[in-house]
Amino acid sequence: MSQRIVQVYYGTGKGKTSAAVGQCIRAAGVGQSVIIIQFLKGNDAEEFSFLKRLEPDIKLFRFEKEEESYDKLLDSKKKEERQNILNGFNFAKKVIDTGECDVLVLDEVLGLIDLEIVSVEDIISLITLQDDFSKIVLTGRNLPAELEPYVDIVSKIDLEKDITE
Repeated sequence: MSQRIVQVYYGTGKGKTSAAVGQCIRAAGVGQSVIIIQFLKGNDAEEFSFLKRLEPDIKLFRFEKEEESYDKLLDSKKKEERQNILNGFNFAKKVIDTGECDVLVLDEVLGLIDLEIVSVEDIISLITLQDDFSKIVLTGRNLPAELEPYVDIVSKIDLEKDITE
């Protein structure tokens, strides 16, 4: 019986997704199955397309249909994309409920709270679905205080300098 762990990478800095992917590679390296579900990045996030080469150990899912990230979409496109995002969130529930993987990464899921696509209660419900099995990794810019009691490891990644902007 393994311990359930909920880990969060959040903040304004760059590298939250990369840190989460690092956890995935580590887990896959010891024979664990991994699922990553990306939110809000659109369907064209080339930065992690190399993960497709790591299947079936690491499986990457994106439910959004538009190539651009959610924040760059016109309001008319956001409504349909919102439903696609909710489909992804419901898939995450199914993955947890069925114990389909050892490590589940929900990349940018905390941003869904900021955009009022899901509530803090929805995330808590998702986290508490899991049994005694494994690890869930959440990423996003903000960590609501109401979530903190449900999280075991928190890493804040803040931007101190960015000369590219």
